[in-house]
Amino acid sequence: MPTVVMFHSAYGPRPAVEEAAVRLREAGHEVHTPDLYGGRTARTVEEGMAIKDGIGRDELLRRAVAATAALSERGVVYAGFSLGGAIAQTLALADTRARGLLLLHGTSDIPEDAAVDDLPVQLHVADPDPFEPHDWLNAWYLRMRRAGADVEVHRYPGAGHLFTDPGLPDHDEEAAERTWRTALGFLAELEETAGR
Repeated sequence: MPTVVMFHSAYGPRPAVEEAAVRLREAGHEVHTPDLYGGRTARTVEEGMAIKDGIGRDELLRRAVAATAALSERGVVYAGFSLGGAIAQTLALADTRARGLLLLHGTSDIPEDAAVDDLPVQLHVADPDPFEPHDWLNAWYLRMRRAGADVEVHRYPGAGHLFTDPGLPDHDEEAAERTWRTALGFLAELEETAGR
């Protein structure tokens, strides 16, 4: 089964991250949940952004690379929530052995020279999402396809930004359950493809 590395959102390593990891482990996946904040968590998005800015993007990426370095040789599925999705995307596009990219609530800029070999990508996003507006997502999709990724986008009308986190006001139980069913199917397909 694919090894999954799942990065937390700007809120830090909240219980929802480990709950998601348990769900994937119960389906047979090895899941790692690196703590990029050194144990800190935020109660509001503003607090989370302050922690993120205090650490800095380069240091967050350095910590993420260090957390995945020993795993990448086996072919990792990178995953993440919001900010964690942006980090996962950056690592997946730079890792020629990446087996897949599972994005929950977040994307990132794509380097002009990005190139992957049919990397399977699945994005789950609220519709509308103030952090992932339609114009941005349309451009992101086209750039990912141009880079060589095989992209699926799943939109959830009326859901809040971090709708998979039961501890936040954004939570939408129906959208979250649909997301996890679809994501587990995505991971199962990656396993089938690897076995062929």
